[in-house]
Amino acid sequence: MSQKGMRNQTLGLHANPIKPHTAEPSANHAPSHEEIRRRAYEIYLERDTLGGSELDDWLQAELELSVNGFVAQATEKTKRGA
Repeated sequence: MSQKGMRNQTLGLHANPIKPHTAEPSANHAPSHEEIRRRAYEIYLERDTLGGSELDDWLQAELELSVNGFVAQATEKTKRGA
């Protein structure tokens, strides 16, 4: 089996969709390395596994997860009237 085939097989075993995390209003939750890795892998799969954009995928995943966490915190604070 080729290196690429083995890599896809290995990563595929551990690829679980990221569930949206519930932000705790009192904590500034930064996305974990694992959350970013999983989202970056999802982005890679969405590009039909075309390589060469690993850094772009990572940065996009990091941004998406950070923004989503910030929006969830802001929404919760607004609901509580803070």
